[in-house]
Amino acid sequence: MKRLIVAVTGASGVIYGIRALEILRAQAGIETHVILSPSAARTIAEETDYSIEQVRALGDTIYSHKDIGAAISSGSFRTEGMLVAPCSVKTLSGIANSFDEELVVRAADVCLKERRKVVLLFRETPLHAGHIDLMAQATRNGAIVMPPVPGFYHRPRSVDDIVTQTVGRALDLFGIDAQVVKRWQDPESTVAAKPQRAVRAGVGSVDDADPP
Repeated sequence: MKRLIVAVTGASGVIYGIRALEILRAQAGIETHVILSPSAARTIAEETDYSIEQVRALGDTIYSHKDIGAAISSGSFRTEGMLVAPCSVKTLSGIANSFDEELVVRAADVCLKERRKVVLLFRETPLHAGHIDLMAQATRNGAIVMPPVPGFYHRPRSVDDIVTQTVGRALDLFGIDAQVVKRWQDPESTVAAKPQRAVRAGVGSVDDADPP
């Protein structure tokens, strides 16, 4: 059984974390360990039709953000790593500076010191120099900063398509192929994205498009 920590923090875009939990719920052999920040609970209510109870029910083990002594706060508790989706500026700052005052940052810091994957879907724009410095520091610490910037080569038809593709790509980083990603000209993918001619009349084509 593989264990993956999933943290949902207070940035806009909580649907990324919810979709990750939905996808992981359907994967055999994946056990999720979930932390919801207090701000995430508010954002879930403001941005989605999910209740906090419904989101909690998607995880296998749920932790209080205050539980600094939880299993995932120790490096001896083995996991595949941690996905923070979305990642707020406050959380990014805590991870970049190892400011382990609550469980989200502590769990991420533990994963980094154990050389496990930590993927941060940092959801903020535009950025000032301080944000960029924090992303650089988190990267130096070993995290992967993955702003949820959508690709369009897979011709998404809805926000749901964009969210699912982004989450699938994030899970790729943990070696989890959830069979939800439309991959660029991949003959082994059942949902392979292929170049299309005539994007829109008068705009041009993607005949010469570079692989993303």
